[in-house]
Amino acid sequence: MPEDKLDGLFVVVLTRNEARRLPACLDSCRLAERTLVIDAGSSDDTVAIARARGAQVHSHPDWRGFGVQRQRALQYCQGARYLFFLDADETLTPALCAEIGALIRQSRRGAWTVVWEQVAFGRQLTGMTSAPGMPRLFSADCLLGFEGAVHEHALLAPDTPVARLKARLPHHSYDSVRASLHKMSQYALLGAAKRAARGQRGGVLRGLTSAVALFLRIYLLRGGFLHSGPGFLYCHVLAQECFFRYAALAYDRDELTDSVERGR
Repeated sequence: MPEDKLDGLFVVVLTRNEARRLPACLDSCRLAERTLVIDAGSSDDTVAIARARGAQVHSHPDWRGFGVQRQRALQYCQGARYLFFLDADETLTPALCAEIGALIRQSRRGAWTVVWEQVAFGRQLTGMTSAPGMPRLFSADCLLGFEGAVHEHALLAPDTPVARLKARLPHHSYDSVRASLHKMSQYALLGAAKRAARGQRGGVLRGLTSAVALFLRIYLLRGGFLHSGPGFLYCHVLAQECFFRYAALAYDRDELTDSVERGR
């Protein structure tokens, strides 16, 4: 194994029609002993690009949500000591690679979250703060599996320590208004389905109040206003997703499903 590779680190990337973004993503994670691409039936050059860059590709075209797709990836991770789940619209920075490398060389046990560095509509939103979500880096003995169609969560072994990586992870969330609207509709419907399964109720008023509260929080408190038009658009799209999530929960309740197609 080349000296610059981290023994036992597997990076997992979920894809569907990510030919444009995937090269930068895969090039950023060359420190991994193995990179696995779990593809959901791409019709573009995603699979060819992944294989050309040395990734191990496994196809699961029957899309059933992010949690199921991540769970499927685990069957190909035998022998891994650490797992990092990277999305195709993300790239590992040298600082993040160095931090991950230090943890692995110390044989640290646990799970680690990471904060996004948002890149939207052609601008890096460096002034915005972002709350960490699901852990992305795991020591293999701590990760039991995944649940959830969207905004999924990891199932961890009891007493697993959870910490936060200091370096940020660039997230190229929205490249265009068209792509953002498509992604917004997918996430709104998947989020509505998730809440319907829990027995939650929706409605226009609840959606409106939740959307306004979200917009004010991320635009004013998290620094969206610092980035002019791109910052406003980014916060507005997230607020609209929140609104339509509760609208769909009320008016499309009988048609909601967690099998909304992934992709663009």
